[in-house]
Amino acid sequence: MAHINTNYKKLPGSYLFSTIGKKVREYQEKNPEAKIIRLGIGDVTQPIAPEIITALHKAVDEMGNPETFKGYAPDLGYEFLRSVIAKKDFIERGCDISPDEIFVSDGAKCDCGNIQEIFSLDNRVAVCDPVYPVYVDSNVMAGRTGEYDPAKECFNDVIYMPCLKENGFTPELPSEVPDLIYLCFPNNPTGAVIHKTELQKWVDYANEHGSIILYDAAYEAYISEDDVPHSIYECNGAKGCAIEFRSFSKTAGFTGLRLGFTVIPKELKAGGEALWPLWARRHGTKYNGAPYIVQKAGEAVYSENGRKQVREQIAYYMQNAGIILDGLAAAGYEVSGGKNAPYIWLKTPDDMTGWQFFDYLLEKAGVVGTPGSGFGPHGEHYFRLTAFGNRENTIEAIERIKRL
Repeated sequence: MAHINTNYKKLPGSYLFSTIGKKVREYQEKNPEAKIIRLGIGDVTQPIAPEIITALHKAVDEMGNPETFKGYAPDLGYEFLRSVIAKKDFIERGCDISPDEIFVSDGAKCDCGNIQEIFSLDNRVAVCDPVYPVYVDSNVMAGRTGEYDPAKECFNDVIYMPCLKENGFTPELPSEVPDLIYLCFPNNPTGAVIHKTELQKWVDYANEHGSIILYDAAYEAYISEDDVPHSIYECNGAKGCAIEFRSFSKTAGFTGLRLGFTVIPKELKAGGEALWPLWARRHGTKYNGAPYIVQKAGEAVYSENGRKQVREQIAYYMQNAGIILDGLAAAGYEVSGGKNAPYIWLKTPDDMTGWQFFDYLLEKAGVVGTPGSGFGPHGEHYFRLTAFGNRENTIEAIERIKRL
C-alpha cells in the first residue's frame, strides 16, 4: 500500500501567491468590469531587452543547423555562461569564484528550495521573519521543521529571527545556534539591505559555529549604495561557510525564460564533507539543464549593450519604487524599502491585519498587494507592494490608494 509524505500535511493552507491568485479571480468574476492593478506578485512587465532578443534569435537559428545544434546542456551549464558570470559578477568585485564553482539552473527559487536535500534532516534551520515562503516550506516538506503551532504561526523546530522596524528589518545573530541560516539581501519582502560590516558578522558567526549560510542574492542588481555588498563572497571567509543563489528573473526580466545559478565554493564543507560534489551529484541526477537558447540569452546580459539595456530596465522599476514610496509617504503611510530593492514594505492603517488590508485595497481601490503575514508572523500588520508594474498602472494604483 502506497503512503504519502505526511510532511506536506503540516503546511498551513496553500502557497501564499496561489491564495492571492484565487482571491483575485473570485473578485474579478463577481466584478468583471473592474480594472485590477496587480502590485502583489513580483513578476516583471517590461519586455526582454533588444540585445538579449537578438541573442535568442541567433541561438534558435543555431538549433536548426546540424553543425550548431545542441542537445543536453553540460551538468554545470555551458562554459561560455559560467565564465562570464564568474568574471562579471564575482572576479570584477574582488571575489575569488571560478567558473566550475557555478551551477547554472532554471532559477533561484528552485535552487533555494532544493539545496536542503544535501543536508541531514537533523540540521536546525534559521530564517528571517518575515521570510520568502520557499525557505520554510521546502524544509517542511523534507521533515526538518517539526510540527506547526497555529497559535504562534510557527514551526516548533525552526529558529525564527524577527526582522522588525526597531532593527531596520534585518535579523540579529541568534543565541540558539542554527546549522543552516537563510539570508536574503536585498530582502524579499521588506526591501531591507545589509551593509558589509554587518554581513561580515554573519560570516564570522557561521565560521565560528560551523553553520552554513544560504544566501539569496536574487535582487543584487537593484543595489544603489556603495557599502551594500552584491555578493556574500565580498566578505572575508565567506567561501568557507556560504552558498549563494542568483537569478536572471528580476535582473533581466527572465521570469518567463527561467535562468539562474548557484555558487558552491570547492572549499566549502559541512561536518568535514565537501558540499560541491554533493550538489553536483544532485544537479546531474535530477536536472537536465537550462536550454541552450536561454543560456545564450543569459550570456548576452553581460555584453556591453546588454548590461546597458538591463540597467535601464532596472532604473525604470526603481523609478516605480520611488513613485510608490513617495506617494504612500505623502498619504500618511509608514513605508520602508524601495531604495535598493523593488519592494515597498508598508504598515497597514488602523491596525488592520494584512489580509484585511488586502481585501480593503482590492474592493475599494482595485489594487492587489501581498499581506505581510503571508511571509511569517512578524509580517502581520505589514503589506508588500512591488515596483514591477508598468508606469501608468503604478501611478494610477498610488492615486487610487491616496484617494481612500
